[in-house]
Amino acid sequence: MVERVKVSFESGGADCAGYLYRPAEQDGRLSCVVLCHGFSGTMDRLFPHAERFAAEGLAALVFDYRGFGESDGEPRQLADVDGQQEDLRAAIAFARSSEYVDPGAVLLWGNSLGGAHAISVAADDPSIVGVMAQIPFNGFPKRVEGRSRWQTVQLLGAIGWDALRGKLGLPPYYIPMIGRPGELAVAATAEADQHIQTLTGGGTTTLWRNSIAPRALLGMMRYHPQKAAARLSMPLLVCVAADDHETPIETTRALAEQAPRGELRSYPGTHFTFYTDATTREQVLDDQIAFARRCLEHS
Repeated sequence: MVERVKVSFESGGADCAGYLYRPAEQDGRLSCVVLCHGFSGTMDRLFPHAERFAAEGLAALVFDYRGFGESDGEPRQLADVDGQQEDLRAAIAFARSSEYVDPGAVLLWGNSLGGAHAISVAADDPSIVGVMAQIPFNGFPKRVEGRSRWQTVQLLGAIGWDALRGKLGLPPYYIPMIGRPGELAVAATAEADQHIQTLTGGGTTTLWRNSIAPRALLGMMRYHPQKAAARLSMPLLVCVAADDHETPIETTRALAEQAPRGELRSYPGTHFTFYTDATTREQVLDDQIAFARRCLEHS
């Protein structure tokens, strides 16, 4: 049986909301996995993962970055790389301060952009005992499938306009995160409806919003976590999808190759298969739990 408690912690002047999962019957301090979601995501899509870790005897902390989901912070829907890394460090500090957590047995788990943050933050925190990066971001692909040159120009224009508004102290110029082919969106795909269903849990969540401040993409253009991967002192498990077009294996494999103790595992499917296919998700979680146990045994 798993217990879940709503928690909050301060980061950068905002209160970040989260949930701490733990096995109900276990006493004493537990090893803990801190989970961080991806670009535009919200923590509710990670509840099944946290429940699984807790069912295996670990504590698990999920949270929303500032400006997203249940957390405070303005402007909303702005995925600032530095701010989200600060939020992750605050989440780690909160976990270590919990009466239920062994502060010397904390692991990080990140999905997509969250995987990049997990690697980057762990590189400067040698007390982290292991990192799991799932379909992690490691720079944008050179070519985005299905995006024309004109659509690229439109997106760059939206990024520039939103960045200018930010410098002038004006509210963001929001665009959709997911759109159909030809629409102005961060990701305009033929599977737009399916992707939205994935991010909303089939309409069961009210947390995710199909809206993003595109200036965030400027910071991501300069973000290459493989440099941080080379400085990791702890083991790193990189889980990738063989047919991923958002974070293609051509870029993500470099994270495992650069890490001194890196390990790469590939699974069939796309960037969204880890959520839409329960069999794949459970297989990946099996491998991640086994990896976490090995890290804890040797820490």
